[in-house]
Amino acid sequence: MEEFESGGKPMEGASTSTAGFLGLAEKGPTEGLPELVTNFGDFLRIFGGYLSENAFAEYRYLAYAVEHFFINGGSRCYVMRVIPPDAKAARNYSEETQESLALKISARNPGMWGDKLRLLFTPSSKARTPILEVIGDKEYRVKNSAGFNPGDIVLFNDGESKSYNQVLKSQDNVIELAEALEGDVVDKQLVPSKLLATAEFSLQVFYESETENYENLSFNPAAANYVEKKLARSSMIKVEHNLAIGEGAPFDIIAGDKAGEEEFWMGLSGGSDGSLSSLSAADFMGEDRGPGKRTGIQAFIDNDEVSIMAVPGVTDPNVQLALVAHCENLTSRFAVLDIPRELKKVAEVQSHRNIFDSHYAALYHPWLQVFDPLDKRNIFIPPSGSMLGIYARSDNTRGVHKAPANEVVRACVGLDCQYNKGEQDILNPKGVNLIRAFTGQGIRVWGARTCSSNSIWKYVNVRRLFIFLEQSIKNGSNWVVFEPNDERLWARVQRTIYSFLLGVWRGGALMGGTPDEAFFVRVDRTTMTQDDIDNGRLICVIGVSPVKPAEFVIFRITQKTADSE
Repeated sequence: MEEFESGGKPMEGASTSTAGFLGLAEKGPTEGLPELVTNFGDFLRIFGGYLSENAFAEYRYLAYAVEHFFINGGSRCYVMRVIPPDAKAARNYSEETQESLALKISARNPGMWGDKLRLLFTPSSKARTPILEVIGDKEYRVKNSAGFNPGDIVLFNDGESKSYNQVLKSQDNVIELAEALEGDVVDKQLVPSKLLATAEFSLQVFYESETENYENLSFNPAAANYVEKKLARSSMIKVEHNLAIGEGAPFDIIAGDKAGEEEFWMGLSGGSDGSLSSLSAADFMGEDRGPGKRTGIQAFIDNDEVSIMAVPGVTDPNVQLALVAHCENLTSRFAVLDIPRELKKVAEVQSHRNIFDSHYAALYHPWLQVFDPLDKRNIFIPPSGSMLGIYARSDNTRGVHKAPANEVVRACVGLDCQYNKGEQDILNPKGVNLIRAFTGQGIRVWGARTCSSNSIWKYVNVRRLFIFLEQSIKNGSNWVVFEPNDERLWARVQRTIYSFLLGVWRGGALMGGTPDEAFFVRVDRTTMTQDDIDNGRLICVIGVSPVKPAEFVIFRITQKTADSE
């Protein structure tokens, strides 16, 4: 009995509702992969809270955008923090004192938040044992040598005096020390009073309500509990051990004048959020320094889950064009852009809109009035965060083929300005999606147009439907690579894609009363030449008929007279 695969493989639809955000935050990573956030509590824990208007001005809207993303129906997003070039991390040293410290400690990332960090050091020991026999000048047989590693600092306490030493060798319950112990060190009593113990320290890191605990940290680079190894996973601090300073117990070295006490507290200082005057479009665009080192928009290159993106409140055309170019290059995500709050007149709004021509982006206006938990009053925030949440909500309840419009904006109590139908008739065809207030219907999104001059791609839902189809087919057809390129493979590919598109059509995403009217899938000799086959190319031609939104609803009414049929 042998099994083999002959039919098409089931294809899973790609995610369309995972958002990507970029902006200034109180704390959090500034390079590498963007952080996954599944609720606003996650954001507060990783990136801190709301930013002050006085300190951060128009760049403070990231926290509000992420909060309203979740309020409006979003379920997960990836966030990348941007910082001014002159931002600094809090630390326990200055340029003059760093060489004299055993441990250089700094906040994990820049910002004034690091000044609130508090560190508690306490002496500890991971292993203790009595000495049973003196074998040689510096060799001792102990009851249990587990936990004693070469290079460890040890403390011998005979009940009257204490002396520090270092382990040179530890094997089979025999320990060799760097210096010979003085006096009578053997203790074979049932409850020994003379003990040889390792000398380590424990560390607790406190930041507001968060705590990190690290036990039995060592200055021994060869040990598993070496301080740099253990603290590499800390999300609050990073440490650098000065190997040149290591005489005595680690806790006493760190505590300095307070050596011998039961605990030692340390604070960090010098953290800075940087100045807004040093912030430029380049900081948001980011740098590609290679894997794990990318910043700004460039950090999202390595993320293949994000499908909608925004830089909330940042309306610099250079940043917005960089975001649009990022989406166009990847062809797998869609940008939601804000219009400067001060632009309210139709001509002013049009001038900003005219900067863009892309079917991978959409513009929304005006700004939304919401409650600010920081200042306890209503403020205006950019609409991009709420819009990404509405995109996700519409995708999950109706599908990506449904235009994300005529949807209520949740937690919005007003608009920065009210646009009427006449202004709507001018701006909507130009590709500016207005958010409007309707009597008895709340505040709703009243537009679903891209920034494209190409009429084929003028609707947001059509562009995003094709992104969904392309990514789903791409992800679901990886099994085809390196298969024999013959008729049997072509038939399997055709069946796989046909079955997927059939489900999409049944879900209401495609036009047509029958599958043949809605789509076609061709992969045969008509789509490939012999040269294509010889060069390893399998070419599949797919056509779909997307559903367009009923943007203008026209009712024609006539008068019925007695003699009319």
